[in-house]
Amino acid sequence: MSDFFRDTDHDDIRALHGRLTDSDPGVRRIALIELADLEEPEGLVWLVDRLRQDPAVEVRAEAARLLEAWEDEPVVAALCEALTDSDASVQEAAAQSLSLLKSSAAGRVILPWTGHAEPRVRVAAFRALRELRHAEAAEAATRALDDPEAGVRREAVAVLGWLKQLQAVPALARLASSDPDTDVRRAATGALGLASDAQVLPALAQALLDSAWQVREEAATTLGKVGQPEAGPALIAALQDDYWQVRLRAARSLGRLRHAPALAALIDTLGHRISNLRKEAALALGELGDARAREALLAAEHDGDPEVRKAVRIALGQLS
Repeated sequence: MSDFFRDTDHDDIRALHGRLTDSDPGVRRIALIELADLEEPEGLVWLVDRLRQDPAVEVRAEAARLLEAWEDEPVVAALCEALTDSDASVQEAAAQSLSLLKSSAAGRVILPWTGHAEPRVRVAAFRALRELRHAEAAEAATRALDDPEAGVRREAVAVLGWLKQLQAVPALARLASSDPDTDVRRAATGALGLASDAQVLPALAQALLDSAWQVREEAATTLGKVGQPEAGPALIAALQDDYWQVRLRAARSLGRLRHAPALAALIDTLGHRISNLRKEAALALGELGDARAREALLAAEHDGDPEVRKAVRIALGQLS
């Protein structure tokens, strides 16, 4: 890199020479920020070099953060390499920058890192691939569903969900019901929403009985997205869950399904002590469109919570 400043024609970059090569890492870090602010492709060369070679942790970490706006393949490659940096702060900064990428072309560079020996590197690679919709990532993500590390399995599930890999549904159903990690079961339960047919109902119904309320909450939400009327009885039962978060999602999904048999249970929920539940019950009753809910909704017009009163007005408007 000794020729970098001599060869550049950019006066603003050349003017930063002294501070970018200063012996004080704090000075170098601030100069890097100014270099990135120029948004000149020439500056990428120095940013990548500092990420790879600067002796100061804070400078390498800053370079990793500053490179988040660039999706050139050499930059993506350097960020992937930084996942193995000796310092955790540099690793984290690189992982964060990779997760912000939007160009699917970056997936080609990231994909090989999903097979790295270090679990944290595999996690970061799959997290970066998640929103890129890089089709070639599907095979690697499917294999990673059996990874020994829960974090890797969770990120692999997310990749398959974003790619809408219907052929992965049986494997996702298996994870939703039997993975030992709560976060993985929750992620797999949510990913089952990519299917819109009854094949996922047994797995989701089982997830509604999971020992972790977070998984039950996700199952109640996903059943509404799948949109199968057969889910109604399980969701009505979920209105009695010990956790109000699960009840709330169940009420919302029953409204989305317009499940008529839920009328009485939703009217009961309209009297719950938790206002968020009363609000969701009112909205769901409006979605059902059953005139028999009018009396209960009229009684709730004077609810002490303004959000509940607003939901009641919406519901009554739907009944009208």
